Amino acid sequence: MDPQALLLPLLIVLVGGMLFFGSRRQRKAVAQQQQLQTSLTVGDRVMTTSGLFGTVASVDSETNIDIEIAPGVVTTWLRAAVREKVNPTVDSDVVETEDEEQVAGEPASNAEIAPPLESKTKG
Repeated sequence: MDPQALLLPLLIVLVGGMLFFGSRRQRKAVAQQQQLQTSLTVGDRVMTTSGLFGTVASVDSETNIDIEIAPGVVTTWLRAAVREKVNPTVDSDVVETEDEEQVAGEPASNAEIAPPLESKTKG
């Protein structure tokens, strides 16, 4: 048989295989994301698709959840907007550099402060 005659069926099989395995991987990722969103519970630390970090405050609805983004500030989000669960920040993980710098006698920052703008008032 002519090798060029086998080239087209081989190409079709290769492209079809790539499409099949690509869609399979995508379906697996979608199922994993849906499982994450349905497993959210109060107290979970999450990150939304827009990069906002917060703590799940309420999971009363099938489609919506309440996320506390600051102490006393609770916002309502679609569950689909939650991208991932993140580890909560533990107080021992936070390094207080301000005290260390004051002990060493170094300034807290080497940034220059711009002089205040002078306002021109009509007089």
